[in-house]
Amino acid sequence: MDPAKRQSVGARNEVRDDARLQEQVKDWLRYGEDLGLGPYYRDRAPLHRIAEASAAAVEPQSIATSSAISAALPNAMAAAAPGRKPAGPASTAASAAQKSVTAAKAPPAAPAATILPAAAAPSLFESLDRIADDTLPRIREDIGDCTRCKLHKGRTNIVFGVGNAKAELVFVGEGPGHDEDLKGEPFVGRAGKLLTQMIEAMGLQREDVYIANVVKCRPPENRLPEKDEIATCSPYLLRQLDVIGPKVICCLGSCASQTLLQTTQGISKFRGEWFDFRGAKLIATYHPAYLLRNPPAKSEVWKDLQKVMAVLGLQPRKR
Repeated sequence: MDPAKRQSVGARNEVRDDARLQEQVKDWLRYGEDLGLGPYYRDRAPLHRIAEASAAAVEPQSIATSSAISAALPNAMAAAAPGRKPAGPASTAASAAQKSVTAAKAPPAAPAATILPAAAAPSLFESLDRIADDTLPRIREDIGDCTRCKLHKGRTNIVFGVGNAKAELVFVGEGPGHDEDLKGEPFVGRAGKLLTQMIEAMGLQREDVYIANVVKCRPPENRLPEKDEIATCSPYLLRQLDVIGPKVICCLGSCASQTLLQTTQGISKFRGEWFDFRGAKLIATYHPAYLLRNPPAKSEVWKDLQKVMAVLGLQPRKR
């Protein structure tokens, strides 16, 4: 293929990539509005600064393309946010991007995907920054009478979380069970009673810690939450953790630890290890429900809890 034709094909591919990128951004921002995260997007610094920094080492014509796409993002955000008037038609910015590509004299130094890292929609966990002046009541208000995922169809109560709003230690489970759904409070069934005993063995009371779950509605038949349910509900958990600001987060079971650590590895691969997570230290251990089925594992969990106690300066309860 002669160089001129190859350049033309490359330019058309970049335009198509740009159009897909804008649609992805719009879909992502609509999803954020549904979750009540509008303030995050509206208060966020202009994305073009990030795009320019990421593209600093790229050829001039590539930087021009990236800047044109970044200029289109504010209009895409405004179009996706209900009640906000766009600064100008998104198609105008897209047209500017296309003209920039067409005007290039030489083929780009790298594919479009490699020169637009900042414009691509990041994962929810990477993009969710702390919301200024956020509070637990505000988060609960944002959740409302939630119908955002299918779990709402079978729930009795939303199980938000309970405990000390300034706790140094937060326990995170996977989701409410039968008893929790009826009472509207996490960990109140058999597994909850065992968790209370674990907390007391650490020299604390239940009201000293905060307890929450990845999802806030009971999955049918106590099954594990599904990916779409986790993606919909877990941002509220992240906001809770940011507001509380604990020193230690203890994930109970695979679902909670895999969600926060964004891994598919089984919990046995990293149980008892320390991780840094949003300004806190995170450790994973077995779920109390697992201990009810496998009592010998209690000794392993106690070792994990002793590590938590060492970080928090706690002494075990005297028998």
